[in-house]
Amino acid sequence: MPHLAAILYAMIIIGVILFQCCLIAGAPWGPVTQGGQHPGALPAKGRVVALLSAALLAFMAAGITSAAGLAPHWQNWTGWVALGVQSLSTLLNWITPSQPERRLWGPVTSIMLGLATYAVVAGK
Repeated sequence: MPHLAAILYAMIIIGVILFQCCLIAGAPWGPVTQGGQHPGALPAKGRVVALLSAALLAFMAAGITSAAGLAPHWQNWTGWVALGVQSLSTLLNWITPSQPERRLWGPVTSIMLGLATYAVVAGK
């Protein structure tokens, strides 16, 4: 089951990375990201943050899948680091001042946190 949790986590991460790519490309989704500070498309600085977020998400997925015994087979501590980052992300998405962001990402990141926790704790 940890394998399945890690795979589901990685699949959700792929969706979130695609969301970040859309932000980078200029999608007008500012109200549901980065604290909801931008009413439309993100400015250049926000797009750089989205790019960095996409890279971080990819590393998080690799850490969680590794902790569950799957590729890329990184050291187990990477899963714990990813779990810590996921925990922080979940908290921040629940306390954001943007109600649309909270409604969208609060539940999504909570599901991700549950999957990541199970994959890391029960993994290998």
